[in-house]
Amino acid sequence: MIYIIFIVFAIFSYIVQNMLQSRMKKYSQVPMPYGLTGKDIAERMLRENGINNVTVTHVGGTLTDHYNPTNRTINLSDGVYNSCSIAAAAVAAHETGHALQHAMGYAPLKLRSSLVPVVNFASSWMQWVLLIGIFTIQSFPQIMIAGIILFGITTLFSIVTLPVEINASQRALAWLNTAGITNTNTHPMAKDALKWAAYTYVVAALSSLATLVYYILMFIGNSDD
Repeated sequence: MIYIIFIVFAIFSYIVQNMLQSRMKKYSQVPMPYGLTGKDIAERMLRENGINNVTVTHVGGTLTDHYNPTNRTINLSDGVYNSCSIAAAAVAAHETGHALQHAMGYAPLKLRSSLVPVVNFASSWMQWVLLIGIFTIQSFPQIMIAGIILFGITTLFSIVTLPVEINASQRALAWLNTAGITNTNTHPMAKDALKWAAYTYVVAALSSLATLVYYILMFIGNSDD
């Protein structure tokens, strides 16, 4: 049964990723009025929300956009930083939404940021610990337990990420509307693009949770032998 669930999640993940790329490609062809780029959108959103200690920078790659709370930078990818499209506006506003969360002390963002060092450690070791734990589960069950705990930390991070990403999109869409950046034609496009981006986090969290349950059941099954 668990293998069927993994297959279903793999299919959903493939569909969501393809839909996201399709939507971004489609909306990247829809120009913004007044030639506003992703960089312009982010800087204007920061300015209108009274945030002057965050820098908007450029980062290479595709869909690599992110906000770094450590050095307070909004990092926009190749297809967003200098692009004058509705897709670029949506992504730039979303990442700026994280800067707003940071400035306002949004609790889930603070929790996620505090988990980063632990998650980095867990991600580096959990696969090796789990692998060793599977082979030594009868003689040294403690290793498997340690692996499950490490994986559980990464799962918790995925779950905590959900409200952070959804809230950032809500802030972005609200500002795009009230600032007059989007209109009745373009606002649904921005909303659709961010919706599919959010789905990727939902699938990732559910997939991680299902995998965690699988390891727990494996441990319980072997403990009963």
